[in-house]
Amino acid sequence: MVTFDEFMKVDMRVGRIVRAEDFPEAKKPAYKLTIDFGKETGVKKSSAQITDLYSKDELKGRQVIAVVNFPPRQVANLMSEVLVLGLVLPKGVVLLAPNEEVPLGTRVS
Repeated sequence: MVTFDEFMKVDMRVGRIVRAEDFPEAKKPAYKLTIDFGKETGVKKSSAQITDLYSKDELKGRQVIAVVNFPPRQVANLMSEVLVLGLVLPKGVVLLAPNEEVPLGTRVS
């Protein structure tokens, strides 16, 4: 089991996707995302396997929730700096997001 203190070490914050690009170098279909988390965390890059349910155009401007304090991870030729969170369903990954507009960088708690 995970303790509450361990859970609180995971820094999950709200960001806004400012760019979504094709990522043909990835092993599985994915997009390269550029996400703005506000002044404290800044702009970060990520790879996300969300091509089944989202187009690049509908991702731009969308708020998402991501873990921002995992170590960077190499994904093909991209250094992924954050982990975008989603629900894995048979039809694809559904992104986690606030149900109303919130300030960038707001921490999930």
